[in-house]
Amino acid sequence: MPALRASLPTTRESVTHKFNIANHEGYLTIGLYPDGSPGEIFIKMAKEGSTMCGMCQAFCRAFSLSIQLGLTLPEAIARFRGMRFEPMGPTANPDIPQASSIVDYVARYLELNFVR
Repeated sequence: MPALRASLPTTRESVTHKFNIANHEGYLTIGLYPDGSPGEIFIKMAKEGSTMCGMCQAFCRAFSLSIQLGLTLPEAIARFRGMRFEPMGPTANPDIPQASSIVDYVARYLELNFVR
């Protein structure tokens, strides 16, 4: 039996967060379900066309589909938090002073702002 995907409405609210990890600037946009819970994520990096940008897009698609197909946000966060690869280092966010990767930063941001 195919999994049921909880798609977001055509028009939805979102949150956009500017981040900086070791001088790599980007924007995280989180599309929200009507109840305010995340249903999709997008990352826009300052260096368009780079391998890092492509990998960010792949991660966002996988993460978004996972939560739309029923993986809970805490379960998704547990799988991506702590991943370690460049860029890593200091951030501009006092709530997340260090990140071990962009994926780690996104998971921790989601945890801080959407897991109750």
